[in-house]
Amino acid sequence: MDAFYASVEQRDDPALRGRPVVVAWKGARSVVCAASYEARTFGIRSAMPAVRAERLCPEALFVPPNFTRYRAVARQVRAIFRAHTPLVEPLSLDEAYLDVTDHLGRFPSATAVAVAIRARIRDELQLTASAGVAPNKFLAKIASDVNKPDGLCVVKPKDIDAFLLPLPVARLPGVGKVMNDRLAALGVRTVAELRRLDAGALDARFGRWGRRLSALAHGIDDHPVNPDRPRRSISAEDTFAEDLPQHQLAPHIQRMAEKTWAAAETHGWRGRTVVLKLKTADFRILTRSITPASPPTCADDLRRLALGLLARVGPPADTRYRLVGVGLEGRLAPAEAAPGRQASLFLAAAE
Repeated sequence: MDAFYASVEQRDDPALRGRPVVVAWKGARSVVCAASYEARTFGIRSAMPAVRAERLCPEALFVPPNFTRYRAVARQVRAIFRAHTPLVEPLSLDEAYLDVTDHLGRFPSATAVAVAIRARIRDELQLTASAGVAPNKFLAKIASDVNKPDGLCVVKPKDIDAFLLPLPVARLPGVGKVMNDRLAALGVRTVAELRRLDAGALDARFGRWGRRLSALAHGIDDHPVNPDRPRRSISAEDTFAEDLPQHQLAPHIQRMAEKTWAAAETHGWRGRTVVLKLKTADFRILTRSITPASPPTCADDLRRLALGLLARVGPPADTRYRLVGVGLEGRLAPAEAAPGRQASLFLAAAE
């Protein structure tokens, strides 16, 4: 979806159309959730501090996010996807992989399916979407960004090299700033330069990830579209109105643990690893985690474990923090997720 949150706001409020819209709470601690394309011309981007966005575009219209509404629209979008194929793998509220290999229906090609889906989104939801059509997931993902907004990019098998080789390696999935810098140190800046490296040399330097890089450089990605991909984590975090010392964090950690547990309950989700996330006043991110022998089974367990992680953060004592988060990771298997039922059976037998 194109500038999803901002586009929903502009659709629902005619006064916002054609204007630079920033979806964010105003304030020194807020970050941009989304920016309309009119706002992006000023250099405003998602995850940017809201105060910087305001400096870049003083006339920008700030709209507080409404995630309940965005989730409702996302469900409508996915219903359109699933009308064309059951193989839909959501990546986020506004993005998904679709496999139409065996689900073309009355359409002659995957490209025709993409055209039809985008037309339905426009006609039924008054929103625009961009699509990438390719022989595998990672090429389709890259292609989906090429002609945004409201665009379509098709990469046929015979055109893979022409499309892929000129790209900077940073466009490959999983190549963030650190990996990009490590590759640059080897003289690798484009996919073509990456492809020239021996797969064995990449394996020796980067291990399994090196083999994956080599495959991507050759346009190979055998990962299937997985409509039942399990959720791997659930979390809640909060940015403070002012930086806090470590000894004042406990109540906020408890509150985030309660929010995380409530979200896990809503989704019927259980995790085995507890994660504490802290962001310092100078924007350093610190994380601590624990995988206890007995996973948390209630909000009290999660609060206790999260508070225990705070003690592992360590000095210096004068460090001040701007954000705290608590998460659960590593979903339990069904048998592990129901210790209460097993205990009740044992107690009934004992009675």
